Amino acid sequence: MCLPRSLQIANKGEQQMSVIKWLFEAQIHFGSKSILWREVIGGILGLSSAVLGMQRKVIAWPVGILGDGLLFTVFLGAVFSFGDKTQHANFYGQASRNLLLIIVSAYGWVIWNRNKKNGVNKPAVEPRWTTLREKIYLIPAIAIFFLVSQQIFKQLGESGTWLFVDTWIFTGTALATFGMSRGYVEFWLVWIAVDLVGVPFAYSNGYYPTGTLYAIYLPFVLWGFFNWLKISKSERKGVTVNH
Repeated sequence: MCLPRSLQIANKGEQQMSVIKWLFEAQIHFGSKSILWREVIGGILGLSSAVLGMQRKVIAWPVGILGDGLLFTVFLGAVFSFGDKTQHANFYGQASRNLLLIIVSAYGWVIWNRNKKNGVNKPAVEPRWTTLREKIYLIPAIAIFFLVSQQIFKQLGESGTWLFVDTWIFTGTALATFGMSRGYVEFWLVWIAVDLVGVPFAYSNGYYPTGTLYAIYLPFVLWGFFNWLKISKSERKGVTVNH
C-alpha cells in the first residue's frame, strides 16, 4: 500500500528528527555518571585541532570549528536537551567561548589559507613573539574584554567564583586563538593559564570529558610552546623548520 506523499514527507521528517534527537541524547554511562557522546567527540576534535595547529596545518581550523560546534551545544544543555532533564544547566561563558572560537577560527582559517597561497611550499604561519607596540594595545584590550564579558555573564545569571573562572576561560581562549592565527608564540602560555583553571571548573560541574581534555592539553601545550619557540629562533636565522 502506497502512502500519500504528504504522509511520506511527514514520516521522513520524523525519522530525521529522531536521528538528531539520538545524536543529542546519546550518552556513555559509568555507574551513576553519564557523559554525552557529543562532548567526547567535541573534545577529541579540539585536541586534534591543537596538535594540527602546533604543526601549522591549515586543516586545524575546520577541525576545531566542528569540535567547538558540538561543545557549544553541550554547554547550553538546557537549550539542546530535547526534554532530557539530566541536561539542565547553561554555562554562558563556556558556550560563548565555543561560539567565539568558531568565529575566531574562521578568521584564522582565512589568514592561514591566504598565507599558504602567498608562500608556496612555506608553512601557513611563522611563529614570533609579539612586538612592544602589539603588547601596548593588546593588554588594555584584554582587560576591557574581560570586564565587559564578566558583566554580561553576570546579567545572564552567573555568580560567585565560577563567574570569574568562566570569564577568564572565555577571555583567555579568545586571546589564545587570536594569537595562534597571528603566529604569536605567547598564545601557548595563555592556553596553559586557561587549562589550569579549566580542569577544576569542568570536573566540578560534571563535564568530565572536557576536564580530561583540559588536563591532556597541558603537556601538548608545553610541547607546542617549545616547538614554536624553537621554530621562531630558527626562522629568524633564516633556517626553515618544518614539524
